[in-house]
Amino acid sequence: MFNSFSSKISDIFDKLRRKGILSESDVDAALREIRIALLEADVSLEVARKFIANVKEKAIGQDIVKSVSPGQMVTKIVYDHLVELLGTSAEINLSQKPYKIMLVGLQGAGKTTTAGKLAKFFTKKGKKIVTASTDVHRPAAIEQLRVLSNNIPGTIFPQSQEEKRLSPDEIARLALKTTERENADLLILDTAGRLHIDEVKMDELMQTHRIIDPDEIILVVDIMTGQDAINIAKKFAESVAVSGIILTRVDADARGGVALSMRYITGCPIRFLGVGEQLDDIEFFDPDRIAGRLLGMGDIVSLVEKAQENFSLKDAEETAKKMQEGIFTLDDMVTQMERMSQMGGLKSLMKMLPQSRQLEDIMEMQGVSDKTMNRNIAIIRSMTKKEKNNYKILNGSRRKRIAKGSGTSVQEVNRLIKQYESTMGMFKKIKKLGGLGKIISIMGK
Repeated sequence: MFNSFSSKISDIFDKLRRKGILSESDVDAALREIRIALLEADVSLEVARKFIANVKEKAIGQDIVKSVSPGQMVTKIVYDHLVELLGTSAEINLSQKPYKIMLVGLQGAGKTTTAGKLAKFFTKKGKKIVTASTDVHRPAAIEQLRVLSNNIPGTIFPQSQEEKRLSPDEIARLALKTTERENADLLILDTAGRLHIDEVKMDELMQTHRIIDPDEIILVVDIMTGQDAINIAKKFAESVAVSGIILTRVDADARGGVALSMRYITGCPIRFLGVGEQLDDIEFFDPDRIAGRLLGMGDIVSLVEKAQENFSLKDAEETAKKMQEGIFTLDDMVTQMERMSQMGGLKSLMKMLPQSRQLEDIMEMQGVSDKTMNRNIAIIRSMTKKEKNNYKILNGSRRKRIAKGSGTSVQEVNRLIKQYESTMGMFKKIKKLGGLGKIISIMGK
């Protein structure tokens, strides 16, 4: 998300930072470019105009702090207004037990998958979850949620395949009863999708609401529907008490302007972003972090959180020790690559680092990508244990066998070995200097 907008904004700010002094005409020219970038990113015209007007008012009359360059000051003003535009999004507090969430939205928006993702998100926080689906109009939805729930430890799905077909009201009562009986922390109720907002379906929704008495009604919207997503959100917000929005298929939309418009137009906060097809692919929506990513400032906090989810402290310490002692094998290398894939891949991780665009350009020049990383994983997985522990035995015939087994070429196998040798060479230099601890202590003096 925001790839196109972020790239253009970075170019605009690079120009500003190269100027020692900014005139009013410089600021006007930059704001015109930002306005075009906003509109091309699918931000509504109303929001784009309001945003530029607010930034201009601050930027033109801003006293330039001597220790900060004018370009950096304008960047800060734009950042502050982006955060304001994106709004606030407090985390869902499950201290009240049981907490009940109803998911609503149009058909195909991704409600059922989102129900599974939310269940996974909260079970990782040690919560006991009940999921249920009142979508009797699409039986596959109930089966889909059953399969998703069964794959998430700590999640209970009370609807049985053997039961006679229940009505939405009966399912809602069953879900509530199960939540109370199991002393669960959270009930996530997936409701029927609709092709459009109609009175009959809304009456069914309100009846479910009366039974469940939810703490939250969260609207699930597919970001790929563009400006229609905002219109859908407005209509739902007018019909039911929507407390928040989850945007899905965010990974498929390079523009992302809907997210910038949604909070301002609807008045409803964005709570989560669906960023992929896997159950782990959901992110809490944090305006500060999103604004940082937009302006190329990175998002180190999210990067650390992802690392903590995928790397234990013990594993990290063992890896560091192996690196310092120069016994980091190809098996260790593939483990690290797979963990990076679990964290979203190289491209996703790069976007969380400051100056991510420059880093991506360097990676592209050096031929480093998620595709090459996945091919390297396949190459190492095609080796025997003996080969992974001692790469020096990899003669020509072994390399041909590995290339054939991994669906790659001998040249790619050779390139991986060179990369590994280069990495090991770096570790040996660190060891000669006294190890990482010694280097850090010298730098601290």
